[in-house]
Amino acid sequence: MVDVRLLGGNLLQQNFRVTLDIQNPNDRALPVAHVSANLVMDGEQIASGATSRAFIVPARGRMRFDMIVAADMATGLMWLAQRRDVRRGAVDYELDGVVRLDLPLFHSLPFHEKGSFTLPGASR
Repeated sequence: MVDVRLLGGNLLQQNFRVTLDIQNPNDRALPVAHVSANLVMDGEQIASGATSRAFIVPARGRMRFDMIVAADMATGLMWLAQRRDVRRGAVDYELDGVVRLDLPLFHSLPFHEKGSFTLPGASR
């Protein structure tokens, strides 16, 4: 996960543009038809999203792409309220999903990433 930007929303749901980085170690380009993912923090699904268009990752290259992600505001607020200490540092996350390829033999590649990010305004 490279960047997260708030797009808008309402009291119950917030929409974000999440920029991800994908790497292709293969000697052939990967035509990606669709990517979908779920964001989990401390075992609770906080958000889910998908790409809105196909793209091609170059051979032995990398590419950044955007996903539109919908977050359940109520779940997110309850998660934050239960973890008051989270404002003091990094937040751990897990991103699970699948890359659907436009190839005859390989149709999907699951992925799992663990990482952390610092909330805006968090003291370090």
